[in-house]
Amino acid sequence: MGDDDAELLRALHTEHGDALFAHALRLTGGDRQRAEDLVQETMLRAWQHPEALDPARGSVRAWLFTTTRNLAIDAWRRRSVRAGEVITDTPPERPGADESERVVESWVIAEALARLSAPHREVLVECYYAGRSVAEAAEKLGVPPGTVKSRSYYALRQLKIVLEELGVTQ
Repeated sequence: MGDDDAELLRALHTEHGDALFAHALRLTGGDRQRAEDLVQETMLRAWQHPEALDPARGSVRAWLFTTTRNLAIDAWRRRSVRAGEVITDTPPERPGADESERVVESWVIAEALARLSAPHREVLVECYYAGRSVAEAAEKLGVPPGTVKSRSYYALRQLKIVLEELGVTQ
């Protein structure tokens, strides 16, 4: 902001500031914060459009008051269109999730698992769905832990191929 701009704003504030604030205060029903915001926005508009403040075009105070009034009307319109804030002690319920995607996903996984060999399917079910460790799965399936590891490796590779065949992409 140049010296001329700063001087213009100082002059406007000195000459019209108190009257403009009182006007804005009446327009906002006594809300000092909103009135200050209106005056600040009016001064910003005056700074952006110094040609409007030329006394040859009319009264500077009339332009400032009209601009403040228009800004107040615009703010009122924005508030009246916007839904009011709802304050409650309980959080709103989450909308019910669309379960269709999860159902389709479950069906595709079940179909893919059905296409695997029984030993591969058993290892995946124990390790991934039951959440068992390699040692726990080995004990449950009656095979050595190394077998569980190798079966799960090959089962996952085969599952990936089956899912691709079913049209599932990453």
